[in-house]
Amino acid sequence: MSQRAPGEVPTRDELRDHLVDALIAGDVRTTREDNLIKYGMLAGRLSKAMFGLEPTGRWNLDDVLDLMVEKVGVSPDRSHLRGQDRIDPDLTIDGLDRMAEHLGRAGRDRSRVLLATGHPAGLLVVQMAAATALRAAGATVLTPGAGFQYQSMTRWGKVDRHVRYVGDVAVVSATGNLHHTHSPVPMRGVLAALAAAGEPPPDLVMADHGWAGAAGQAGITSVGFADCNDPALFVGEAEGLVAVSVPLDDNVPPHRYAPMTAYLLHAAGLLT
Repeated sequence: MSQRAPGEVPTRDELRDHLVDALIAGDVRTTREDNLIKYGMLAGRLSKAMFGLEPTGRWNLDDVLDLMVEKVGVSPDRSHLRGQDRIDPDLTIDGLDRMAEHLGRAGRDRSRVLLATGHPAGLLVVQMAAATALRAAGATVLTPGAGFQYQSMTRWGKVDRHVRYVGDVAVVSATGNLHHTHSPVPMRGVLAALAAAGEPPPDLVMADHGWAGAAGQAGITSVGFADCNDPALFVGEAEGLVAVSVPLDDNVPPHRYAPMTAYLLHAAGLLT
């Protein structure tokens, strides 16, 4: 995509080119073998692959791969077992358009919205921009459960984690660091904090990973981003548990998401 002023909104064609150039979609860095491993983990109902969702369908490995071909654009070739895989940039943009409908409605209705990310090194900037735009439109951006603590299992054993808000976006933190997470536990803790305060659940959650999955499983309208090795949210969308899953590489350098963010917020009517 040609050089544009910060915040300038790309056309669909310009955004498609940028998504491919930035490796957000097109031929992405996520490998085919990693994709197939994660699809198998979901087919085996391993909890770390489920993102807090409890799908009721069959969802064997072939089912999951067929869904990811349809919804994400990964290779349909069953003999393609290693190397590069891809995300269809048009499916990414279609997902952004569907997500924008929910964000726009939340702004118009002055809804109560919760934003969160398990990818603070990548998608946090997208969520922060959405939080600012939603608040400016009159929506209430919720920040419940700050400080909620839980333990996470790592290769070094159990470690303490807690919920922190950065720019009104919920993330997982410990000892001064922000952490990548797939866990649904922090979202469950945040929703429990709302309930304990006598408040209803959010009208809308914008998130990813277990943040989005746990919200959808709880019956909340949940829109999220998901990589091609994260099949759970697409399964959740297929079963009506998740409202929107946008396929993209969820961990490119943050500045590369800027044109996509501008497109999303403009489509939602949230850019002034």
